[in-house]
Amino acid sequence: MDANKTELWRRFQRGYTEFDELGLALDLSRAQLADDYAERADVGPKLKGAFAAMARLEAGDIANPDEGRQVGHYWLRDPERAPNPATGQAIRQAIAELRHFAGQVHRAETIGQSGPFQHALVIGIGGSALGPQFVSHALGDPLRDKLRLHFFDNTDPDGMDRVLAGLGAALGQTLCLVISKSGGTKETENGMREAKVAYERARLDFERHAVAITMPGSQLDRLAEQAQWLRRFPIWDWVGGRTSQTSAVGLLPAALQGLDLDALLAGARACDAVTRRPDWTQNPAAQLALAWHGLGNGRGDKAMVVLPYKDRLELLARYLQQLVMESLGKERDLDGAVVHQGLTVYGNKGSTDQHAYVQQLRDGPANFFVLFLEVLRDRSGESPLVGPGVTSGDYLSGFLQGTRAALYEKGRPSLTLTLREVSAFSVGALIALFERAVGLYAGLIHINAYHQPGVQAGKEAAEAILRLQQRILDRFAAGQPARNGPGATAAELAQALGVPDEAEGVFKICQHLAANPGRGVKRLGGKSAANARYAPE
Repeated sequence: MDANKTELWRRFQRGYTEFDELGLALDLSRAQLADDYAERADVGPKLKGAFAAMARLEAGDIANPDEGRQVGHYWLRDPERAPNPATGQAIRQAIAELRHFAGQVHRAETIGQSGPFQHALVIGIGGSALGPQFVSHALGDPLRDKLRLHFFDNTDPDGMDRVLAGLGAALGQTLCLVISKSGGTKETENGMREAKVAYERARLDFERHAVAITMPGSQLDRLAEQAQWLRRFPIWDWVGGRTSQTSAVGLLPAALQGLDLDALLAGARACDAVTRRPDWTQNPAAQLALAWHGLGNGRGDKAMVVLPYKDRLELLARYLQQLVMESLGKERDLDGAVVHQGLTVYGNKGSTDQHAYVQQLRDGPANFFVLFLEVLRDRSGESPLVGPGVTSGDYLSGFLQGTRAALYEKGRPSLTLTLREVSAFSVGALIALFERAVGLYAGLIHINAYHQPGVQAGKEAAEAILRLQQRILDRFAAGQPARNGPGATAAELAQALGVPDEAEGVFKICQHLAANPGRGVKRLGGKSAANARYAPE
C-alpha cells in the first residue's frame, strides 16, 4: 500500500467528524494544521475566552459597545433563550404574524389590484437581500413556489428596469417588501421610490401592494403607517443585518415563497445547540474558527475560496462575503490597537470553477485555502446513467474529489463540509454554523464582530459627494458654470465653488450628469479630464 495514502487515510480519520443531528460532516484532514493546534499555549486560552464571550452574548450582554446594543440573532430561533420574557414573546408574536400574513396571501384573502399575488419584489441591500436571495435560490422550486421572488438589491437604475421588465403586466399582482432596519438606507429608499413610480405609471396604488420590515418607530415605519401600507413587521435593534435571516427579514420572503419555516428554524436551532459545546472536537463552528485561525496565521493571511459543488448553493459565497468580511474586517481590536484584521471570501460553484480559476489555485500564489461544500444527495429521484454505471452526480462528486486531491498534491490546504442533502433544515444549520464560526473566530482574534465603522465611513463619503453634486446643479441652473468662457473645466468649477481640492470629484460628477438626459449638464468637448468643459444642458 502507498505509504503516503496510508498516512493520509490516518489523517482523514482523525480530521473527519460527523454531526448526525445536523446531517453534516466536517473534514480538516487537508487543512495542514498540527493535531495539537487547539491546545497550543497561544491558542487554547483564546478559544476558551471566545466560548465565554459567546455565552455572555447569548445571555444578553452588550455586544456592541459602540452603539450600546445587544446582538441576539440566536434568540430568533429559540425565543426561550431571550434575556427576558418580553423579548421572547415579541419574537414568537412576529413569527406568528408573518405566518398568518403569508397564509392570507396564499389563500387570496389579501390580493393586489390586479388579482391574487403571484410575485414578491424584495427591496433591500446587504443582509436585507443577500440572506433572502441565498435561501430562495437554495430551496426554491418553480413548480411548487407559491410566490416567485424578485430583488432590488442595488441602486442601479438599469438593474431595476430589468427586474420591472421581467414583472411586466404582473406588477398589479406583485407584493413589495421594503426592508431596512434603520429605515433610512439610501439604496433601499431609492428602490422603494423607483418601485412606487413604476406602480403609479401602471396606474396602481403602491401602498396597496407594500409591506415594511423595519425597526419600530423608524422613518420607514412611520411612512408605512401614515400611508396605510398592507403590513409592518419588526426588525429589533439587537438584530444585525448580516445575521437577520431568521428574523422577519428572511422569514417573511421565505414564507411567501412557501418554504418550510419550521424546518429552517429547527436546523438553525439544532446547530446552535451543537455549536455551544465547549469541546472543539465535537463543535463544527469551533473547528472552522480554529482552521481559519491556523491557516491565516491569526491575521487572515489567506483568502477563503468557497466552492459548493451544488447549484442550489451557488449564492453561498456572496452571502458569506458579507457575513464574514463585514464582521471580521476591522482596523482595531477590542483594546483599540491597530490590527487590520479580516478574512477575504470569494467563490462561485463547482465544477464551474474548475474551468475558471482552479488553474491559479493549483499553480499560482499560495495565498488561499479552499472550503469545499459537498452534497451527498444528487436529486430527489433516481438519476439516469450518462455513461457505463455513471450518473451526472457521480461526475460532480468525482470532480470535487479530484480537485481536492490535485490541490493537496501542490500543498494547497482545504476544508470539506459535507451535507447529506440541501433542505430547509440543512440550510438553517448552515446559516447558524457560519454565524457561530464568525463569532468564535472574532473571539480568537480579539475584535468586535458586530459593528461596521467602515461601512458608515463609506456612506458619509457618498453623502459628501451628493452634497457637492447639488451645489454644481444649483450653479448650472443659475447659468453660472464658471466665471468666464463657454462652460467650465472641472478645475474651474471646483475653484468657483470654493473647493479647489475637489477637482477630481467635480469631474466625476459632471461626467455622470452629462451622460444622462435631463440632468441639466452637457459636455462641450475636450479630450482629457483636464480640458473637458461642461455647461448647462
